Amino acid sequence: MKGIRQKNHFVPKMYLKQWAQDGRIGTYRLLVPSDSVPEWRDLSLSRIALREHLYTYAMAKEETDEFERWLAEEFENPAVDAISRVVSDQRLSPEHWRRLVRFAVAQGVRTPAWFKSFVARQHSQLPNLMQEALEGSIKKLEDSIATKRPLLAPREKDALFPSKVILQQSTDGQGRIGVETVVGRQLWLWTMRNILTTTIERIPTDKWNIVRAPDGISWPTSDDPLIRLNCRGRTEYDFGGGWGVKNTDILLPLSPKHLLHTCIRGSGWPRGATVNRDMAIFLRKIILEHADRYVFSLDKADVSRIRPRIVSLSAYNEESVFWSNWRNDQLRAERELHD
Repeated sequence: MKGIRQKNHFVPKMYLKQWAQDGRIGTYRLLVPSDSVPEWRDLSLSRIALREHLYTYAMAKEETDEFERWLAEEFENPAVDAISRVVSDQRLSPEHWRRLVRFAVAQGVRTPAWFKSFVARQHSQLPNLMQEALEGSIKKLEDSIATKRPLLAPREKDALFPSKVILQQSTDGQGRIGVETVVGRQLWLWTMRNILTTTIERIPTDKWNIVRAPDGISWPTSDDPLIRLNCRGRTEYDFGGGWGVKNTDILLPLSPKHLLHTCIRGSGWPRGATVNRDMAIFLRKIILEHADRYVFSLDKADVSRIRPRIVSLSAYNEESVFWSNWRNDQLRAERELHD
């Protein structure tokens, strides 16, 4: 445990500092235990958008923070200069755009909000996918034996898939084979690494722009700042868009005045455009509605109207217990899977 990063910031401080004043950021919490909790607090950047041991995991029965370090080295640190150039309205090179896009993709999958949606998807989809993969592997093994050809080694990413093969043999020579995994932190990290090393390479970086807010309006941000928007109208939209879905709008606030944007296989604003006031109010509403548990904003006037907070002691306590037990629960599951 010596030197391991225990406090994992799922929204980096280097990003959030664009909304900070004197090192503190205006924070609006969306789930509170009682009405007595102040709506807004100015918090230190070191105290927000983090969970302890969010990305650490068991490797050879020891905990490692290599994933946290990998995110910093591959996605956060390279984007620092690019974001600084955006904020100061400097020209961006193709490499700067590439780094901004990589940062945006990583930010879309590394949050607790994405983890929650990931778990829901896996519980409904993973059993069938694993059954198909198992049957395919058995067929390849049978074909290899029948043709006396060597079985190809699995790809590195497949070999690292967090799972355990279960073999059962009966006295009559018959047997059963199964595979087991845990829908939890290590599967989430495996999926993120796959997205950020494979899927990310198929995302074009040449059709992005920076959209500016007009005078009198500023962009807020949140603990789930990357937005994949399906928009069919000002009152008909959802957040179920995808990187390969035509006309999905991808949005990421980069400062109170700068918004990273692209439209998948569709048209968008020209680079450097300042949107009109009506569009800016709509985009501000979208950003606030997409927040999971926290909003960060310089302009506090309309936030509580657009996103009224949830006051629930039971929900607050349930979530607090989940995160208090996160490290031990995940470690136990990871070690049991690999024993």
